[in-house]
Amino acid sequence: MKKSVFFGLFVAGVMTFGSCGGNKQQAAVDDEDTTAQEELVPRDLTVYGICTSSSGMSTLEMLTDSGDTLKLNLEKAEEDGKVFGGFQPSDRLAVVTDKSQKNALIVINLNTLMGDWVMPDPIDGSAEIGIRIKEGGVAESIDQSTIIYRTWRIFNGNLDILLVREGGGDEQEENRYEILTLGPDTLAYRTLGKPREETETFEYNRWKEKPKVDLHGLELEDTGDEFNKI
Repeated sequence: MKKSVFFGLFVAGVMTFGSCGGNKQQAAVDDEDTTAQEELVPRDLTVYGICTSSSGMSTLEMLTDSGDTLKLNLEKAEEDGKVFGGFQPSDRLAVVTDKSQKNALIVINLNTLMGDWVMPDPIDGSAEIGIRIKEGGVAESIDQSTIIYRTWRIFNGNLDILLVREGGGDEQEENRYEILTLGPDTLAYRTLGKPREETETFEYNRWKEKPKVDLHGLELEDTGDEFNKI
């Protein structure tokens, strides 16, 4: 009787040991799968926040959306030409830092980025087409019938734009662009992740209302007098 009890306990112990080993192996496999997925789908390391009044020529202080205060050295970003749109206190920024979060690698002024951007129509140049970048990640087309812009975002310092092309049904296309220049009146970016022969560079100017012109081609001065307005 005692031998039977001992044998039963021994078998149960072996089964339990085998089961624990299996769980450890499964956990290891799950960890490997998670690591592989993170490698295939990179995380967005962009930090968002508001520029504070303590920022200077070579340093940037920002209050992040998570409530932290970062003080960043701008030397690397300035050396690489990666400070886009400048910054002033209260400006909303998207920033990519190094791992220590001591140095800024890319700085993008989101206030400067938003707005209406146009360029001559590449087909005949007789009209202007462009993109409207709005708050909340909303993007819209300006005088374009073949491309409908839907959304935009900053991803690891690059500009992602989601669009739908005419004739493509409802299939959405996500394009990633490297920002080249960004100023009060200029925006330029080029496509990423495509063969060199398919790379495009887009150069925009800030949309401005055209001056009113009379029938003789003379520019009219807006005096504020309602009798002079057309």
